[in-house]
Amino acid sequence: MLAGIPFLLKKIISYWLMPVPACLAVAAVGWWLLRFPRAARLGRALVGAALLLVLLLGNRMVSVELLRPLESRFPAIPELRAGKPPPPSLAACRYVVVLGGGHTDDPALPALGKLSSSALGRISEAVRLLRVLPAAQLIVSGPGETGMPTHAAVLAAAAESLGVPAERILLVTDAHDTGDESRAVKALVGSARVALVTSAWHMPRAEGLFLAAGVDALPCPADTMAKMDPRLRLEDFGWDIESLERSTWAAHEGLGILWNRLRAGLGVAR
Repeated sequence: MLAGIPFLLKKIISYWLMPVPACLAVAAVGWWLLRFPRAARLGRALVGAALLLVLLLGNRMVSVELLRPLESRFPAIPELRAGKPPPPSLAACRYVVVLGGGHTDDPALPALGKLSSSALGRISEAVRLLRVLPAAQLIVSGPGETGMPTHAAVLAAAAESLGVPAERILLVTDAHDTGDESRAVKALVGSARVALVTSAWHMPRAEGLFLAAGVDALPCPADTMAKMDPRLRLEDFGWDIESLERSTWAAHEGLGILWNRLRAGLGVAR
């Protein structure tokens, strides 16, 4: 139980650093300060700043521009045509690794329906790659709640429903974060080259951790969120929930990359 405390603490701290919880906390402090005449000015400033930040982060154009630098770091694997060989960098991969992206345990849903949008995008990309890599094995990752199927098992079931034979699938069920996943994959594949599949916004941090773990990984980004039509439309200037989600992932990954750099600078194992 004690071994899980650092991971839980990291999750709690990172949650309160995300845009919506952080803005709500700042607004709550500001509202509380309004009760005191000497602090009312500061209170109004905090409430106003929180509201302005939510408006900015919930804007489509702002959120896309925040996430785009992460998603444009590595190009997507191009269209793969039947009967044509894949790019040499991909053809050399002996494994396709899918990082965990979350699911629900709703028993009424099939495996594909249980997956989060991120996990669904990742496993779909992996299956696309496996179709041109007939000798490659699929590695899926993710733990689960006590008494429930692991995330890796749900990903594996989803892959099977899309035509991947069970004998081609390997499961990593005890990795709680990307650092754990990188080390677990290294233990499985050794020096073999892998196609690393995760969300495009997560790829810069994931690739850095896999590189640090000594894994020869080809970045294969999926689940791209910062997608803009080349034509400028009126709705591009609007606000929506998806924009807050994009801004949240941009903040999450930015903090994660900064944390990994600080740990590396201090010589702390990742």
